[in-house]
Amino acid sequence: MDTYTLHRGSAPLLVSLPHDGSQIPAALAARMTDAARGAPDTDWHVSRLYAFARDLGASVLVPRYSRYVVDLNRPPDDTSLYPGQNTTGLCPAVQFSGAPVYREGESPTPDQIAARVDSYWRPYHAALRAELDRLRASHGRVLLWEGHSIRGSELPFLFDGRLPDLNLGTSAGASCAPALQARLEAVLAAQSRYDWVANGRFKGGYITRHYAAPAAGIDAVQLEISQRNYMDEASFEYDEGKAASLQRLIRELLEAALQ
Repeated sequence: MDTYTLHRGSAPLLVSLPHDGSQIPAALAARMTDAARGAPDTDWHVSRLYAFARDLGASVLVPRYSRYVVDLNRPPDDTSLYPGQNTTGLCPAVQFSGAPVYREGESPTPDQIAARVDSYWRPYHAALRAELDRLRASHGRVLLWEGHSIRGSELPFLFDGRLPDLNLGTSAGASCAPALQARLEAVLAAQSRYDWVANGRFKGGYITRHYAAPAAGIDAVQLEISQRNYMDEASFEYDEGKAASLQRLIRELLEAALQ
């Protein structure tokens, strides 16, 4: 089963987009609520937003299926990444709105969750691990860049108020070299169009935390973007004008990171 696509690049950069997928198998969709079948919590259009990264020589890893099938950025044992805060799990039962994903009595069983991990989660992570190892072997060091987006307004189930435009996550400084984080923060501080925060509500998910090994040559950074900056949050439509400005800044960030 084709569960992801991998473009292999030549630069020491792997862009992972684990929530870009939006497909849901028909048998699974039949068990979901009408609203959930549309996969509203997709990181909409992030592969389009990051399409330019190939010009930088980046490898790009993109899943086919929705996070509602299995969340590739959660640990396989479903341990909470943000203890004490509302979040969604490995096979989410609730949407970001707090509404249910499944019709009553249709939530997945432990065996069904394990089967999804085997069919969807493990192939993505095997590809990610292998590509990181390939690039590190070629360059001595590699940057894993986790590209994410989320509705930045009115998601009280997950956060209060308005999310900043750009949310940089380095697991509170543990997932990358201090100098790399400093370069990224300098780029963000030098512009005035977007507000931003480092290690705020989103500090980096499982992939950022699990694969990071700065001392061994693997830096990992997550960028969570509020979707209002490149699309219409209500209709999910891509906005070319907004996106072009944001892409220029993301390119600056990636170029600074690769220095």
